[in-house]
Amino acid sequence: MDLNAICDRVIVLAKEVGQFIQGEQLKFQSESIEYKDVNNVVSYVDKEAEKQLVSALHSILPEAGFITEEGTVETQDLPLKWIIDPLDGTANFVHGLPHFSVSIALVQDKYPILGVVYHVGTGELFWAIQGQGAYRGDQRIQVSRAKHLGESLLATGFPYYSFEQQDKYLLILESLMQKTHGLRRFGSAAIDLAYVACGYFDGFFEYNLKSWDMAAGILLIQEAGGHVTDFEGGDDYLFGGNIVAGAPVHQELLHVISTLWKA
Repeated sequence: MDLNAICDRVIVLAKEVGQFIQGEQLKFQSESIEYKDVNNVVSYVDKEAEKQLVSALHSILPEAGFITEEGTVETQDLPLKWIIDPLDGTANFVHGLPHFSVSIALVQDKYPILGVVYHVGTGELFWAIQGQGAYRGDQRIQVSRAKHLGESLLATGFPYYSFEQQDKYLLILESLMQKTHGLRRFGSAAIDLAYVACGYFDGFFEYNLKSWDMAAGILLIQEAGGHVTDFEGGDDYLFGGNIVAGAPVHQELLHVISTLWKA
């Protein structure tokens, strides 16, 4: 399996689907918004973009299965699988904000080995191959060198349809507001993770995420020299639903989160 050749084709695909999404946003009407759950929006654009991705990725690597957000193809629990989010940041998209992405990862068992995140609004293309580093375009990237929370800028996401852990999460926010340069919530976890990988953010944390939100971004951070764990410091982040990422503030950030999360 030639991951470099596969990655080249995935990059072209991500840009093509991104152009489709951008074109649709220009004519998108609020009447086209659908709801998967309370506050959990989706559109025909998500579904069509996913169909385009699935068709092309199957041609690139027929032996791989799929895990997709919109369920346009049956989930296949194979050792090698594509985990894709066709439009990460749908709420931004439907409200006209140009901050959303296409996220594509190739995963072997539970470990990403190829990841591509395309920020549609800015045209930034992030990609990584296991063991080969992480890149923004043709420029190699690395995580921030900030050593302490007191010099860090963090990204996160707010719960919008599952609020069972809201009180604990608010305690974490309260603590980190007092310990950092600030917290940002932009609405696309894939972009947030890519921005950690290139050093814009020093760390990222969120709970109630799905594998398609994180898979590509996880590899970007790891290949950029960062650390990724779940809220308890373990490795159940891809399918466990919560994630702490960054370096070298990761351990200090994890200590704050794990302590309050267990309280």
